[in-house]
Amino acid sequence: MSRIGKLPISLPAGVQVSVDKENIVTVKGAKGTLTQAVDRDITVAVEDGTLTVSRPTEQKRHKAMHGLYRSLINNMVMGVSTGFEKKLELVGVGYKATLAGTTLELALGYSHNVFIAMPPTVTATAVTDKGKNPIVTLNSIDNQLLGQVAAKIRSLRKVEPYKGKGVRFVGEIIRRKAGKTASK
Repeated sequence: MSRIGKLPISLPAGVQVSVDKENIVTVKGAKGTLTQAVDRDITVAVEDGTLTVSRPTEQKRHKAMHGLYRSLINNMVMGVSTGFEKKLELVGVGYKATLAGTTLELALGYSHNVFIAMPPTVTATAVTDKGKNPIVTLNSIDNQLLGQVAAKIRSLRKVEPYKGKGVRFVGEIIRRKAGKTASK
């Protein structure tokens, strides 16, 4: 039995889960609604405020799908009840972030500014305090989409190991390199 897959998901107050005939799970909560298509071999059952995911056999494919869909459904339940948040820090001289409507404008040391249109379910805020690095905060109910948007922003200027400049997650530890030493 999968250690993650066998764990039941407790449903918080105000969260409703429904499973239709095509094995599509719909989760409704205070923050919104999310849907996920589940593999036809995996069984999702809702009873007495808990949700359980089970598999038919011990095949390698079924074992992999068991834990995957349990995690995806758990993220959906957490998303519609509390939501998810990721913070990105822009480290570098002249790096800036501004928000105009749903478009995030980033100045990352290129000859031009980079514009990113936010998906409808992702909200962004940009904070720049004097003497500190700009911080971009992303909020969403969909953890997969939030991670995808954060990874896209991070890939625009990856952190380099010598000076530590680039876009990183807040609290992320970057392995630094020494660089060249000057000779006599």
